[in-house]
Amino acid sequence: MKANLVRALTLAYLLLGAVAVTAATVDERLAPCLACHGENGQSLIPEVPSLGAQPLFFLSVQLLMFREKMRNLEPMTGMMQGWSDEDLRRAAAIIAKLPAPKASANALDSDRAEKARALIQQHRCNFCHKQDFSGEDNAPRLAGQREEYLVKSLREYKNNSRRAYDPAMADALHPLTDADLQDLSHYLSRLK
Repeated sequence: MKANLVRALTLAYLLLGAVAVTAATVDERLAPCLACHGENGQSLIPEVPSLGAQPLFFLSVQLLMFREKMRNLEPMTGMMQGWSDEDLRRAAAIIAKLPAPKASANALDSDRAEKARALIQQHRCNFCHKQDFSGEDNAPRLAGQREEYLVKSLREYKNNSRRAYDPAMADALHPLTDADLQDLSHYLSRLK
């Protein structure tokens, strides 16, 4: 499954990447991005995040980190090359206005949700990400995010393979088990 995802993303990058190189407007250059991340802000591809309604500052910093290769993850890193600061700001503004992703339609496991709520309270997750997990400033929206993407991201923050511009995530995740990360992801993906 993962090999198929990599092939699909690579093909999308190759086919649509040419558009980004020759496109005249930020809207045109965003087309390949939204092909994977969802035209309406909700990704349909496993382990690819939904970007709709993410905070403007968070999006701006993430795009900058890709352009500057502070986050080196293809195809995003390659696609951001050559974008000006103004291009990044305009792209972030467009993406931030996309609708918030819809919560997972899968049933919420009440035991897992209870564990997640206890972890959230204990580790003050809602301090940075807001009470409703809609995100704010440099903290991303987590409500309605794809569950498998949340698990992947939390694991990467915990093991420091995902670079952050703030060490708070690695510190907060250090004491959590993989089961904790899965419970948090299960719960957050089902929030509206």
